[in-house]
Amino acid sequence: WDRGDTLVMHLGMTGRFEIAAPEGTIRPGDFAREVKPYDKHAHVVFETEAGAVVTYHDPRRFGFMDLIATDQVNLHPWFATMGPEPLGDGFDAKTLIKVFAGRKQGPKTLLLDQKTVAGLGNIYVCEALHRAGISPFKPSGMIAGKRLGPLTQIIKEVLAEAVEVGGSTLKDFAAADGALGYFQHRFRVYDREGEPCPTKGCKGVIAREVQAGRSTFFCPVCQV
Repeated sequence: WDRGDTLVMHLGMTGRFEIAAPEGTIRPGDFAREVKPYDKHAHVVFETEAGAVVTYHDPRRFGFMDLIATDQVNLHPWFATMGPEPLGDGFDAKTLIKVFAGRKQGPKTLLLDQKTVAGLGNIYVCEALHRAGISPFKPSGMIAGKRLGPLTQIIKEVLAEAVEVGGSTLKDFAAADGALGYFQHRFRVYDREGEPCPTKGCKGVIAREVQAGRSTFFCPVCQV
C-alpha cells in the first residue's frame, strides 16, 4: 500500500534506529548484539507485519520526522537549499571555490553549513582539514583555489573510510543491527587535545578551541 508519501527522518546528534525481532519471527538481518526494543530514550516505535520492531532512540531529542508528499520532497524547506552530497560527483573544487570566494569565515564553519555540502559533521570536517593541512580558522576567501581540489578529495576519502568501519561510536552511535563504529580509532585530531600531531615531521600538539559553538580540534603548527 503506497499513499505517495515519504517519511523523512533526521537523526540530529544522538538519534539512531535499532532493529529487534522476537524468536520465531522473520529477522531482517544478522545482529551484532542483542537489541532491547524499548528504553527511556525510545521515542518512536514501528512494528512490522513480519514481527520485527524498529525503534528510534534519541537521548538528546534533536532529531525529527515529517511525512511529506513524495513528489514534493525536493521542494520542502529541508531540502530546497541543501548542498551537494559529499560523496557524489556534484561536490568538487568548483563547489568550494564558489562558496569560499570572499568569505571571512573559516572553512570549518562553511563546511558544516548544509547549504555548502550536505551531511558533513564536526568530526569529519576536523579530520579532513587536518589531513589537508588547512587551518579551520583561516578566512576561507584567502585559501588558494589549488588547495580546494585536494580538500574535496580528502573529504571523500575520510567519509569513505568512516563508512567502511561503521562510523564513529563515542557515546550513543550504533548501527541498526547494534554494531558499533570504529572510525574513532583512526582519529588524527578529534578528541585528542594535548597529544602529539601525527603528521610526519610535525612537532605540534593537538589543540582544541570552541568555534561557532562546536569543539574544533587542530594542529596549530602544520595546519596553515
